[in-house]
Amino acid sequence: DDGYTVTPDHQVLTGAELSVYYLAINVEKMPNKTLRHAISLAINREEVTEKIFNKTRTPAKDFTTPVAEGYSADIAGNDVLAYNPEKAKELWAKADEMSPFTGEFSIAYNADGGHQGWVDAVANSIKNTLGIEAVGNPYPDFKSLRDDITNRTISGAFRSGWQGDYPGLGNFLAPLYGTGGSSNDGDYSNPDFDAKLKEAAGAKTSEESNALYNQSQETLFKDLPAIPLWYANVTGGYSENVSNVDFGWNTTPLYYKITRK
Repeated sequence: DDGYTVTPDHQVLTGAELSVYYLAINVEKMPNKTLRHAISLAINREEVTEKIFNKTRTPAKDFTTPVAEGYSADIAGNDVLAYNPEKAKELWAKADEMSPFTGEFSIAYNADGGHQGWVDAVANSIKNTLGIEAVGNPYPDFKSLRDDITNRTISGAFRSGWQGDYPGLGNFLAPLYGTGGSSNDGDYSNPDFDAKLKEAAGAKTSEESNALYNQSQETLFKDLPAIPLWYANVTGGYSENVSNVDFGWNTTPLYYKITRK
């Protein structure tokens, strides 16, 4: 129930953090949603999370996090997050017919944050699948990257992530994708999505609210204003001298539940 998996006889728990990581895209600079779908399908998340992160990341299935109440890994349209090179090539060709792609697909990131390995791996996956030039675009530090994101001067994709304030689906959706949202760096706007957010926020029960938030994600999967990549995992250990060890949604041990053997 708490999202953690216990390893028998090893006093180890592993689970997801309250966070999600993704490629953000300014939809005004890259308006072709078919192209964005092709890019997503060209990313081998399983391979990257295994080889680069040694399974300390889990491929994303939605725009939120498994830690949030109401999370679903079965939202309509989320197959765009699965590696599918054939479909990626098909959609890329379709997008290229509508609006020919020129130049290179770049992924901006801050070089002071340890991101080069996975950015290069994702870029190579896109390059090898679609046959285009895909590269990392390093910035010297986080401030420099954020300055260009804020000033809307990045024409390609840029690395981003969201650490939730609380384990609610709406906290991962409204600020990032709602029209005029405080962290809507891609300037995405869709009145149907906004309407569903409003409906979810005004629902009478959490169950109804979560169902509506997940319905809103169906719109996001159609438009793909950002490309979810993976969730971060957390691992905790404890002594064999104690039991009933659990971690809360904020990755902090629930000390009041721990008992001494």
